[in-house]
Amino acid sequence: MTKARTAEADPPWEGLHGPELFEVCLRAAREGDRLAMNRLVAELTPLVWNVARGHSSDRHTAEDVVQTVWLALFSRLDQIREPKALAGWLVTTARHEAQRVNGRKPQPMPLTDELAEAVPSTQPAPEAEVLRSERDRGIWRAFGKLPQRCQEILRLTVLAGRAEYRVVAEVLRMPRGSIGPNRGRCLKTMRELLDIEGGSA
Repeated sequence: MTKARTAEADPPWEGLHGPELFEVCLRAAREGDRLAMNRLVAELTPLVWNVARGHSSDRHTAEDVVQTVWLALFSRLDQIREPKALAGWLVTTARHEAQRVNGRKPQPMPLTDELAEAVPSTQPAPEAEVLRSERDRGIWRAFGKLPQRCQEILRLTVLAGRAEYRVVAEVLRMPRGSIGPNRGRCLKTMRELLDIEGGSA
């Protein structure tokens, strides 16, 4: 009897991952299960934050966007028609909210070491900050010239990290195994754009 109660106490999402986990947690959250809500927040806040920060002008604005997105979700749990597509709904909502807050003016995502690796090497100089600023501007000019699909792939994978490939694949509706190769091609294109820009300077 005790074992049965223990088994019943195990959350129904135990051992699940990705869309299946989100679907079960969302259904439980609809029934008022706070543990399920907390699990959704823990699993998907990094993704929501990355999208919000990538489209927001500053950290404070991104934090407001994240909070607004979660409030929007929990206020309309019963309106999510496809629970397995929850990650995609959150990404779309975060993007729209960030654009609304910023007057729909696209903002560059924060520079990461991984994107910085796409920059051709330069000789070190004492004026490191000046060089960094110029390098960053070059990166964002090249980033802005990439196809929209590449921008989305780099935004989500560089910020969300390799561990989130399954979520990125769901959001972009791409096979999980194609995320890495496409990401590599996008970075290669970005390097080529940077090389062109450097050659014309």
